Amino acid sequence: NICRSPTAEAVMNALIQKENLQDKIFCDSAGTSGHHEGEDADARSITHSKKRGYEITSKSRSFVSHKDFT
Repeated sequence: NICRSPTAEAVMNALIQKENLQDKIFCDSAGTSGHHEGEDADARSITHSKKRGYEITSKSRSFVSHKDFT
C-alpha cells in the first residue's frame, strides 16, 4: 500500500475536487496487510505523481472492515 493505492487515491481525489464533489465523495486507500503501516508512499510514486500534477499525501494503513465499508 505504498505505490499504486496512494497513487490511485491522489488521482481520484483530484477528480473529486475538480468536480467539486468533496461533500459527497470521500476517497481513501488502505492495504490488506499492515506491512508498510504508517509509511509515506514510495518516493518514486510521489515523484512521478508530482510530474503529472498529483500530490500524494496519504500514509499507508491497513483496511478495517467495520470502518472502511460504512
